[in-house]
Formats: sequence, structure tokens, C-alpha cells
Amino acid sequence: MDNDITLGIIGGSGLYDIPSLTNKTEFSIETPFGSPSSKILTGTINNQKVAFLTRHGPGHIIPPSKINYRANIYALKLAGVKRIISVSAVGSLKENLAPGHIVIPDGLYDNTSNRIKTFFNDDIVAHVDVADPFCKQLSSMLANAVKPTGANLHEGGSFITIEGPRFSTKTESNTFRSWDMSIIGMTTSPEAFLAREAEICYSVMAHVTDYDVWHESETPVTVDMVIKTLQENTDIATSSLENLAKTLSETPDQTCKCHTALSDAIITKINKTTNTNTHNKLRLLIDKYIQDSFE
Repeated sequence: MDNDITLGIIGGSGLYDIPSLTNKTEFSIETPFGSPSSKILTGTINNQKVAFLTRHGPGHIIPPSKINYRANIYALKLAGVKRIISVSAVGSLKENLAPGHIVIPDGLYDNTSNRIKTFFNDDIVAHVDVADPFCKQLSSMLANAVKPTGANLHEGGSFITIEGPRFSTKTESNTFRSWDMSIIGMTTSPEAFLAREAEICYSVMAHVTDYDVWHESETPVTVDMVIKTLQENTDIATSSLENLAKTLSETPDQTCKCHTALSDAIITKINKTTNTNTHNKLRLLIDKYIQDSFE
């Protein structure tokens, strides 16, 4: 696979293909953390090489808590991806964020409990900075890519990730509203945290599909509602990604700190560890910082 694939796209519920992707090729990638959710589909958008991965697998067969998030992010890292755009369906927790609107969040609250959330949970420890879990530079570029589509765009907002696969109760939904959360979904955690550990810029194009279950005058969220809104927003997502690809081809350099996130995060004295298997699993992520440790 080419190592110059700089943009990765993770498709969520309802987005299983990128219509504007040309010169398509599929690759099967195995990682030290297992198999990703789907094959990696590569191709070109506006002369920019991109990689596309279906988060829930072909035919949407993987529930949120069973997704192998580590394999997905690691596979995109192996493909050479430098930036990831997550296209996600979300519920709104605020009146002004209506179905059909696009939100590019800047905050993340992890309310999950059954997921592996780090690459560094065995012998080698790293404490990565995720105060701002979404890349500010990439989020700004994404916002500028969405604006020409005419979509109702909201920049900023707090995104809460719940375990799923069920939707919220009214009590939960109203509690999240009292916490001043903006949108709700089931997959952004741990995806964003793993992307940071892999030193990949990460941003979310969140498509509001419903008002969760808190809105008394609106119908509670259903699967049909989610898919219908996403299908209606397919053109917006596609056009936005086309615009972003063009922007990236014009400004390819990363000036953010995402790509050096591990530079001061690894606390283990790796040359003292006896578990070379762990080092081999993490070699893609850490070797540039400890290249002499195992010689």
C-alpha cells in the first residue's frame, strides 16, 4: 500500500462508501491488535490519496462496543494516514442543533466503560495529552470545507460518547443536557484517544439525525430516522470531503502537535523491559522515540 495516503475517512452508520472516490483498490490489513472492521478502501479525491474504512463493517454487523478500535486506527496508521475524518451520526442535546445540521465538536466526554481505550496497557505505559481531543487545525480546515455546501454548520460543542447499542433513556438524556453536552454518539471514544496515541490528527463531521429522546415535541430517535437523515446528508458529506481533500493538497504540512503527541508521553524505561513482544506490537508508534533501546 502507498505510504502517501494522508487522509483517512472513517464512515459510521449510513456511510458505507464515498461516491466521489476514484481509482479504488481494496486492501486487507492485519494488525498486532487483530483485524480492522473492514478492508481498507483506497482511492483518490481531488488528486489526494485517501483511505476509507467502514467502522461497523460491511452490512453494519459490528455494534459500537464490539468495534476493534485499536485495529482500525493501527491499520490506518500502517496505510500512512496522517489525518482522520470521522463521519458520525449523532443525536442533538440542544434545541438549536436540529436534525440535518452539521457539528464539528471541540470537546469530548467519555461515558463508556467496556472498551479498550489505549494501545499502552501492557508493559509499556504512555500518558498522552487529550485535553483537546480533536485536532484544532484539522477541525478548522473541515469547517471551511463544509461551509461552501450551504449546510447548517456549528463549530464547537461537547460530544458525549455512550456505550450503546441502545439509545438513551429520557432520564439519561436530560442528565446529559444538564451537563451542557451538545451532541451524543456511541463511537468517538476511544477512537479519538487512540488516534492521538497514534499521532494522527482527528476530527469529527457529526451529522445530527435526531433530538435523542429528551425533546417532548419531537419523535424519539429510531434507526430509520438516523439512516434517512444520513442519506439526505450524503451529498453534504461527499462535497465537504472533496473540498477538504483539495485544501490538503494545497497545504500538506502539519503544523499541529498531534504528530508528536508521544514525544513526552512515554513513561516506561523501555530499554529495561523484558517483554519484546509488547515492543514489537507498538513498534510502529514508538520506534522513532526509542530506536536504540533494543539494539
